[in-house]
Amino acid sequence: MCKYNRLYIWVEGRRDKQFFEKVIKPKFEREYGRGRVHIRQYREMGDEKVASLIESFKAKDDDCICVADINSAPCVSKRKEEKQKEEFKNVDKDRIMIVIREIESWYLAGLDEDACKRLGITEFDNTDKITKARFDSLWRKSRDSDVDFMQEILKSFDIETAKRKNTSFGYFVEKYDP
Repeated sequence: MCKYNRLYIWVEGRRDKQFFEKVIKPKFEREYGRGRVHIRQYREMGDEKVASLIESFKAKDDDCICVADINSAPCVSKRKEEKQKEEFKNVDKDRIMIVIREIESWYLAGLDEDACKRLGITEFDNTDKITKARFDSLWRKSRDSDVDFMQEILKSFDIETAKRKNTSFGYFVEKYDP
């Protein structure tokens, strides 16, 4: 049994939420229970509102994991410090996860050779340096929307493949393996 009541995973935007709902949430539901894992977007909220919500959840013995892209920060430690000063004021640094480069790199990491062929894209051996712009160029070649492309990726997504192809995804899965 889990020592916390619920788990709130805070993610930046729509693509992050879709990824975490499909790939990450089911893993955590095994520990926390169905309906007790919540994926929340913070980008559209103000920093103070996010900090206040996190504080109220923690007061109820709920757990939080906060996820952010590295963006232009020189290193993971620096980005964690930035996020702790902004939205994640009440969160220990070990509960802040930094995605390298961007969430789009995690999407592509989970695709094996066959899945890439089905999607009509090049297979990547390592996705650590994939940016949102590179990801967008892939779906624009063959799809009408990024939503369709992401849904197709998630149908073929393999966690073990993604752990090998993306350092920060592998770190996340190993660190938070329920």
